[in-house]
Amino acid sequence: MKEKILHGVFAAAACVCISCVVLICLFLFVNGVPAIGKIGPWKFLLGTVWKPGSGLFGIAPMILGSIYATAGAVIFGVPLGVCTAVFMAKFCGKRLYRFLSPSVSLLAGIPSIIYGFFGLVVMVPALREIFGGSGKSLLTASLLLGFMILPTIISISEASIRAVPESYYEGALALGAAHEQAVFFTVLPAAGQGIMAGVVLGIGRAVGETMAVVMVAGNQAVIPRSLVRGLRTLTANIVLEMGYAADLHREALIAAAVVLFVFILLINILLSLGKRQAAG
Repeated sequence: MKEKILHGVFAAAACVCISCVVLICLFLFVNGVPAIGKIGPWKFLLGTVWKPGSGLFGIAPMILGSIYATAGAVIFGVPLGVCTAVFMAKFCGKRLYRFLSPSVSLLAGIPSIIYGFFGLVVMVPALREIFGGSGKSLLTASLLLGFMILPTIISISEASIRAVPESYYEGALALGAAHEQAVFFTVLPAAGQGIMAGVVLGIGRAVGETMAVVMVAGNQAVIPRSLVRGLRTLTANIVLEMGYAADLHREALIAAAVVLFVFILLINILLSLGKRQAAG
């Protein structure tokens, strides 16, 4: 009887999760797709001017802003996160690990608004002094997002590295490999799928981050021409204007959320394809 009850509880929980995803998809597509039809798919996706008061709803600057900021975060955060995970799993002493592991967990628990406040008070003035401009730029947003995705990448990558059977490492040593060679050429490739999963989760957080980006990116609805220019992401555009939007303007913001949803869906599909190729 207990097993049947628990089976029912778990099944109900799974159904609730699936229902939430289905309801979110229905809400987005029912309210967003008609707006894309009204505006015109090409004008909406490829338009470079966002002026709702004039009836111009081009989100190309926000799409590129999201892609640029996410790419910058990946370039900065992924190598640092993976190298940190390798160090913690295979090179770190026990005393230092007792300090590093809680520190990574603490980074994961810091609210986004705190990251944004740190970026606004510390990073923006520092980068303004070094590179000029206002300091609120693509570079600042990328670096801040890179910091924010570190806990996800580090924790999942470390767990994946530790999950590799010890026989892989010992076999590499038996064949004459040094410690570093065994780690980087045997253990790390074996943990590749788990590390890739952590990277994709980090990309998902970078794409969906809002408050921190709003505080440091400059929020200019233009295509960024350099690292020190301001930009606006899709999430920032939605949160900045949804409070007072109405009619077609509101529908266009929901349509932008549809584009963001499809973007994240494509990332997950690419991850699945990469896993299949690696398994094959």
